[in-house]
Amino acid sequence: MNERAPPSLFPRAVVLGGAVAGTLDLLYAFTFWGLQGIPPMKILQSVAAGWLGSEAFTGGAASALLGAVSHYGIALVMAWTFYQAARGVPALASHPVRHGALYGVLLYAVMTYVVVPLSAAGKGAWPAWQWQQLAHVVAHAVLVGIPCALAARRALARHD
Repeated sequence: MNERAPPSLFPRAVVLGGAVAGTLDLLYAFTFWGLQGIPPMKILQSVAAGWLGSEAFTGGAASALLGAVSHYGIALVMAWTFYQAARGVPALASHPVRHGALYGVLLYAVMTYVVVPLSAAGKGAWPAWQWQQLAHVVAHAVLVGIPCALAARRALARHD
């Protein structure tokens, strides 16, 4: 018998895709906000603020580490979610740039207008639209959505 094993819950390609998307997103954030004088530790603490609220900014390296772990955890879930969707709708993985970019825009909208406002970091309201958000939307499309879609395509092709 030469049967292929069923796909694993977290294929290596999907884990790698989440790591790549998370890293590219952090590099973008570090660059974008760094040019405005905000250091990487504060950026990571802002992620931890989703759990801790404003106390994250007084937590030093510990809250920055929580932010980093949370960020990569979210990126892994994003990659896994696209993979699961592509398992059900294979056309998603057949056009990873197009569908990945759209997925990245969707992820940006969900994170910005649902997750953050409902988290301890949010104020319970949607943020006002600002020009910088256009750069964030494009970054999520290219740096998060497309790597997630490429990872799903590879995982589905390899069944790893």
